[in-house]
Amino acid sequence: MPDNTTVAGVSVDTRHWIGGRRVASADTFADHSPIDGSELGQIARGGPAEAEAAVAAARDAFPAWAATSRSDRARILHAIADGVEKRIEELAIVETTDNGALLRSHRRGVMPRVAHNFRFFADWLLKLEHEDFETRGHTNHVSWDPAGPCVLITPWNAPLMLATWKVAPALAAGNTVVLKPAEWSPLTASLLADITAEAGLPAGVLNVVQGYGPEIGDALTSHPDVRRVSFTGSVPTARRIAASAAGNLTPLSLELGGKSPLLVFADADLDLAVDLAVEQYDNAGQVCLAGTRLLVEEPVAQEFTRRFVQRASALIQGDPRDEATDVGPTIHPRQLEKIDGFVQRAVAAGARAVAGGHRKDGQYYAPTLLTDVSQDSEIVQEEVFGPVLTLQTFTGEDEAVRLANGTRFGLAATVVTGDRGRAERVTARLVAGTVWVNCFFVRDLQAPFGGSRQSGVGREGGTWSFDFYCDLKNTVTAPKGWNRNHG
Repeated sequence: MPDNTTVAGVSVDTRHWIGGRRVASADTFADHSPIDGSELGQIARGGPAEAEAAVAAARDAFPAWAATSRSDRARILHAIADGVEKRIEELAIVETTDNGALLRSHRRGVMPRVAHNFRFFADWLLKLEHEDFETRGHTNHVSWDPAGPCVLITPWNAPLMLATWKVAPALAAGNTVVLKPAEWSPLTASLLADITAEAGLPAGVLNVVQGYGPEIGDALTSHPDVRRVSFTGSVPTARRIAASAAGNLTPLSLELGGKSPLLVFADADLDLAVDLAVEQYDNAGQVCLAGTRLLVEEPVAQEFTRRFVQRASALIQGDPRDEATDVGPTIHPRQLEKIDGFVQRAVAAGARAVAGGHRKDGQYYAPTLLTDVSQDSEIVQEEVFGPVLTLQTFTGEDEAVRLANGTRFGLAATVVTGDRGRAERVTARLVAGTVWVNCFFVRDLQAPFGGSRQSGVGREGGTWSFDFYCDLKNTVTAPKGWNRNHG
């Protein structure tokens, strides 16, 4: 099989990146574009042998990288960011072709954010410190020691941005990395390997292995030389990873599913509320943070629904490479089947589709809004991960909070209200890692990010990322006992 493929004029190596060189596999798997189903290339499919080689490369490279000064690590991370910025157009078109997200979003927001991920954690590393403190005259000094090889397993909905959200702090902390991208969107991870090599990252510090299924996943997460595992994806996969890592007590960071509520109170600016609700169709609804459960106070529910349906019907769905497109395709035929299954079962159980509710040609699903759904129904309780929202009504804050907290998830929530006091009361009672008030998807890398309940374990961002990717050490020094002959 060929060692590379060409996507929209961009050459992408389809082999693994292990120990600073390209490595082929005996087996491959096909990667298809969700835009039209065309095959993009045959990707090297790794297994236990490739997993072992990648972890060994990371283990061997770790001592030198951990000993590299903070300033030199930061310099290389900034060079990686420079390389990303030089290739934004290439990265954008490859990722759009590979996962179907909007090209305009990749150009203007996502790929610049990839570069920012490296710059932010490089700069945060240089100011990372904890003020010394005293205990009965003894000095306590806290340090962040590199932990060792890290396995990072990333999802398909925002492949490069979410990969670098993990890779950047792991490298900044002085760790080495084995990155396993999602099999449905592996291409930009390969381009990232090229960029890091050009930026001067030493061989073995970043390794990229491709594949799918337990044959590679278990081999990576159960490896005794791995010191951290970070995963973004589904709850069932997280359970398998946790079980695999448990034998070595490997620390985990898990960013999992969501079934987030978007609460609209009667005193809200309805135009703003509708804007925020329609925004939940971003990336064809394939966003873990999406507020897929619209909870609307009864006095304004009818008018809100009317305006929402009007706005949703005006969305342009089609080729994500077209500047005018608002909603692109779903990632894979299996995901499309899953989405449609949820909707058809909900309708059969009594739900009403006031917008969408059906497939379109290819891998496209019409933006959907379901009403007449019960709190305990599957469509309300389970993550669909597609352009499907539900609408329920409430009367008063207590019921709003009860409905909002009434799932096993707790990733995010959005509150739309014109009353500051109400916003403070309600947000204090919501179970969520992130709550937005009169806004959505405003993210700062210095803020903690993660989920409660089954939406995740741990937090990422700013110092929280370094707390995970490092072994924190407290050195306690006595005020006396020094040998004067040694200063």
